Amino acid sequence: MPITEDAILAALSQIIEPDLKKDIVELDLVREVTVDENTVHVSVEVSNPALHSRKRMEEAVVFNLKKELGKGVDVKVTVSPLSGDRGNLRKVLPHVKHIIAVASGKGGVGKSTITANLAVGLAQRGLKVGLVDADIHGPSMPIMFDVVNERPQTVEKDGKHLIIPVESHGVKLLSIGFFAAPDQAIAWRGPMASKALEQLFKDADWGELDLLLVDLPPGTGDIHLSLVQAVPLTGAIIVSTPQPVALADARKGVGLFRMPSVNVPVLGIVENMAWFTPAELPNNKYYIFGKGGARALAGELNVPFLGEVPLVQSIREAGDVGRPAVLQPNTVSAVAFNDLCNAFQERMAKVEQEPKPAPMQQPA
Repeated sequence: MPITEDAILAALSQIIEPDLKKDIVELDLVREVTVDENTVHVSVEVSNPALHSRKRMEEAVVFNLKKELGKGVDVKVTVSPLSGDRGNLRKVLPHVKHIIAVASGKGGVGKSTITANLAVGLAQRGLKVGLVDADIHGPSMPIMFDVVNERPQTVEKDGKHLIIPVESHGVKLLSIGFFAAPDQAIAWRGPMASKALEQLFKDADWGELDLLLVDLPPGTGDIHLSLVQAVPLTGAIIVSTPQPVALADARKGVGLFRMPSVNVPVLGIVENMAWFTPAELPNNKYYIFGKGGARALAGELNVPFLGEVPLVQSIREAGDVGRPAVLQPNTVSAVAFNDLCNAFQERMAKVEQEPKPAPMQQPA
C-alpha cells in the first residue's frame, strides 16, 4: 500500500510539542512532507531551539512514523527552531535569542567571576545581556555587581505580576541573593531550589535579550537537570583551573551536558587561574596550578577552547567592589576577558551559521 500524506500527518499528530502542549500538526509545525518510494522526508519546527530538544523531536518523529507505517520505512527528518515571527510561539523566554549555562564541576574555580566579566564585556559591545545567578546556595552576583542592597520591583502584565531584573553595568540581573538576607542560609532541598530557579526565568520581565547567561552552582545535580527541563539552552560553557583535581570534575561537567537525556552542546572550556602574575612583575607568569590543563582537556574531549584568564589580584578586588575587571582599561585582566569575549562571539557566530532549512510549504 502506498504511503500517503494523510497517513503521515495522522502519525505525526500523536506527537505533543512539550512547550506548547498541543500536537505538532495542529500547531502547524510540520513544514514539509514528501514521499520518495519507501522514504519519507519530514521537516518539523520546534519551539525550543536547543540541540537536545531538536534531537528529541527527531526521535519522536522517527518512532511514530515507523510505528504507524512499518519498521521498513526509511525516515529522514529535519528539525529546526521556529522561524521568523513563529518563534514568538515559544512560551518560555520567547524574546531571548540565546540562553547559555556557565558551569564548573568543582567549586572555587572562579566560575562566577568568569560569568560576570563575560556578561559585562559583551554588554559593553552593545549586546543586550541578562544574567541569572542560579547558584542557589551561594549567590555572589549581587556583590560582584554592587547591588547587594537592591531589591527587584514587580510589574503587572496580562494579569500576571512579573519580577523586573536589577540593572548594573548594562546587564539585567536576577539572583536568589536578592530575596534573602545577607546572613540567611539558603538551605533548600532539590525541588524547592528548582522551583525557585524556574521562577527567575518564567516569572520575570526580561524583555528582549541577545543573550541570557546562567551562572550554575558547582557540580552536577538537580539544578542542572532542572534548568535543561525548564528553559531552551543554546549551549554550555565549562570553567576550570589547570589543576588535575579541577580538571577531573570539569570532565564530569562536560559529560553531564553530553548525556543523552540532556544533550546540550558544550560551546567551550575556559581555563581560569591559568597563571599568576604579581602586580609588581606584570611580565612574569607563575603556573602555580599547572600549565595548559584545560586546553589539553578541551582537545581530548573535542571541545572548543575559549581562552585563559590569569590569577591576578585586581580581578578579585574588582569583584569585591562590584566593578568587574573587564571594565579596567589597559590591564592584563581586561585584555584576558576581552579575548574571552572575542572567542565567545566567534563561537556563537558559528552556532548561528549552522545550516537551517529554507522556508517550507505545508503539504496540500
